[in-house]
Amino acid sequence: MLENKAASRYAKSLIDLSTEQNALEEIKNDVVVLEQVIDHNPELEAILRNPIVPLDKKSGILEGVFGNSVHQVTKAFLKLLVSKGRSELLFGIAKSFITQYNQIKGIVTAEVTSATELTEANRTEITAIVKKEIGANEVVIREKVNANLIGGFILKVGDKQFDASILSGLNKLKKEFAQGIV
Repeated sequence: MLENKAASRYAKSLIDLSTEQNALEEIKNDVVVLEQVIDHNPELEAILRNPIVPLDKKSGILEGVFGNSVHQVTKAFLKLLVSKGRSELLFGIAKSFITQYNQIKGIVTAEVTSATELTEANRTEITAIVKKEIGANEVVIREKVNANLIGGFILKVGDKQFDASILSGLNKLKKEFAQGIV
């Protein structure tokens, strides 16, 4: 819990600095890459979290991984974070930065679980509905296929969920039969 608060504060500071330097988009791109690299390399996250690994070694590893491919502000931020002994927060900071960036820009993520792969028409319709209902500027759709749903879909945006799957309907009907309602 405390780790999340600290990560959120660091992310907010990085957003503020990025905005001040007129480099928010570039640094957001750096942070997205950083988050993906750490997410796909558990060894890197383990090294960053390990208090036994010397700070200069951690700094060298990050320099080797990202080198000159990141903005100067991102580079300075990474060095500062490691020098303060807070490298274990890096993954949380990246996730929090992306969340805060999306809030600022009005970007929402819609998780759609369906029985079959969505068509382009489905994606367009879901995007339009979410934009209208949530008031979002942009919708990012994350798709999952679950054949157990039989048909229909489950749409989740933030903490709201809409279940229009056939499996859900069948389970509801089964429950009603069991309770003698139908």
